[in-house]
Amino acid sequence: MFLESSRYARVKQTIASTQDGREVKVVTLRRLPQPEGETTVVQGHDRLDVMANRSYGDGTKFWHIADTNTELWANDLVAEAGREIEVPES
Repeated sequence: MFLESSRYARVKQTIASTQDGREVKVVTLRRLPQPEGETTVVQGHDRLDVMANRSYGDGTKFWHIADTNTELWANDLVAEAGREIEVPES
């Protein structure tokens, strides 16, 4: 159902019922990791996928950076140049 590089690739799935009685496949809640990493200063041109490509060689792993930080909206992490964010090792 999900690409191997997706944050949901290894998350347990289950069946849930909608209000109108249909059964749908859903993912269960996943625990966010507390990875080791380094503090990185956001540059004016940075995007999470570019930072992920630079760090991991794969831009689709941007969610590793998003999960390590606490913004509700991932793109807010790079909205302001000069901000310090955590970039995990993997």
